[in-house]
This record gives sequence, C-alpha cells and structure tokens, in this order.
Amino acid sequence: MGFVHAQAWQAIPEAQLVGLVDTDPNLLKTLGESIGVSGFPNLDTALREVDVDIIDICLPTHLHREAAEAALAAGKHVICEKPLALSLKDARAIIDAAAAAKKQILVGHVLRFFRVYQKARQLVLDHTLGQIGTIKTFRGGSYPKGWHDWYGDPAKSGTLATDLLIHDFDFLMWCFGPVERVYAKSLAGHITGAADHVLASLRFKSGPIAHVEGTWAYPKGFSYAFEIAGADGLIHFDSADKGPIHTLLRSGSERNASVEVPESPVEISPYQAELAHFLEVITHDALPVVTAEDGYNALAVSLAVRDSIQSGEPVLLPGRTGGES
Repeated sequence: MGFVHAQAWQAIPEAQLVGLVDTDPNLLKTLGESIGVSGFPNLDTALREVDVDIIDICLPTHLHREAAEAALAAGKHVICEKPLALSLKDARAIIDAAAAAKKQILVGHVLRFFRVYQKARQLVLDHTLGQIGTIKTFRGGSYPKGWHDWYGDPAKSGTLATDLLIHDFDFLMWCFGPVERVYAKSLAGHITGAADHVLASLRFKSGPIAHVEGTWAYPKGFSYAFEIAGADGLIHFDSADKGPIHTLLRSGSERNASVEVPESPVEISPYQAELAHFLEVITHDALPVVTAEDGYNALAVSLAVRDSIQSGEPVLLPGRTGGES
C-alpha cells in the first residue's frame, strides 16, 4: 500500500513526494530508486532531515497510533490508511492529538473514491430504487501475505472483520447512516491456518438490513461486489465480471429498464483521487469526503462484529465511547 500511495502522490502535480520511511533497507533502496526519492530508516530521522507538510501512514494497523502522534506532535498533517487504529481508545487518542495540534487527520476509506460505489450511493440518495430494504456486499480473496505475517495476528491486524470488511462498513454507513445492531459468524477457530471467512448482518437505524461477507480463504485472486435492493428496483455490481453497474427497475416506470455505468480503464485510480482530495482539504480547507470521525465509526462497527463473533450474540450500537477497547 505504501508503494500504491507513493505512485499516486507522484501523479498529483500539486504534490511533491520528498521521502520514504521503511525498516527494510533493501526494500527502501529499491523503492526509493524506482521513484527517485530519499529513504529513511525511521520516522524520527525523516522528520529531522526533510522539510515536509504531510505524513502518509501506510503501516500495519497496530503501528498507526505511535506514528500518527509523532507526526502530529511535529506539526505535520496526517493521512492514515484504514483502519484508523485497532481500538476506539487509540482512534480517539489520534483524533484528540490532531485537534490539539490543529492539524488534519484524514483516514483512507478509499471506497468513497471508487466510481462504482459513488454511483451506487447517488442512486440510493436520488431514490431511484425507492425505499431500500436489503443490501448484500462481498469482499475478499486469498489470504494476504504481509510483513512478519501481521495480517494473521489479531493483535496487529484486528482480524478480517477489522482490516478488510471495514471498507464495506464505511461505505454502507455513508449510504444509510448509523448501524443499530450487528450479528456475525466466522470460520476463525474452526479451520487451520490464518484463512478466515466472515458473515455479518447489520441493521441500520434508517431501516435497511445489510448482509456483509468477507473472505481470506479463496485459493487466489481478489474481488468485490454489492447488490442494493429497493421497492422500485435493484442495482448490482461484481468486479469479477469486469463490467458496469447494472440497474434494474420495476416495469411500469417511465425510467429506463436498465442503466449501465461504464468504467474507463484510463481514469485515475481511486487512490490518486483520494489523496488529491485530501490535499485539497489540507491546502484549501475543502470539506472532507471522509472524516476521522467516519473512520472512528467504521472501526466501532468492525469491533462490534468481532464481539458478536466471539460471543455468538447480537451486539447493539451505539454504546461505545472513546474509552472503550
């Protein structure tokens, strides 16, 4: 993800990438040479030796708070990959540190910058589908291999529910508002190895029910999909189909029976769009599409899903505060 962000920053004319930080000297040398910037073995050294306005954190989740607080204390704005932290306590500490430093803390919930997800939300907000009843989402593929296998350690990744499905939790709340109740099941503990598969049901205060599925158990590949069904029709998208959003409306409507949203292979990446927007927020006080509080709320839902998996019982929201784990 650090490489993805580095490439995105280089494609933004208004930004200048001035340094990289990594503990692996070989990786740092290779990446630094490939994109032509200096490398540093740790954040403290980088903060001392290079003039910088923004720190972009793409570390494993358990390292987010330490790095964010150090950057904010040095007077830098912070962009942080999702999840914001592993606990609500740590997430609130980061948000409070940004407020104290009077700097931005922006969280990389990148689905808000995917055209297909933006279009789906707009169809919902425009009431094209009528009153929404149910939503299905899917995300996943093979088990990800990371630095020191950090994905397989719940104390570092927070499990699949926190690391992966938090994408869908954020998108769904962006569309339908706060979650009232969750109930979830997982294969964790029932199969050998770190591969996992999660099924979560979310009831929203606004009424709809979402069925959220995620996996790290596929043999290979990665895909994502969603279906949103309302009183007047439904929309469906599956990345594995390499096609557009399909919108099917009930007969008798004056609207078209189906609408397709083509995807251009030459459009800018969602990560570039995300970082360019964050730059606008920092430099021109633009209203952020995704806030630190959005990141906090998505984390709260993911932790509730984990609690439900562990207890075997539904979990109600809200009821969580910044002091809870």
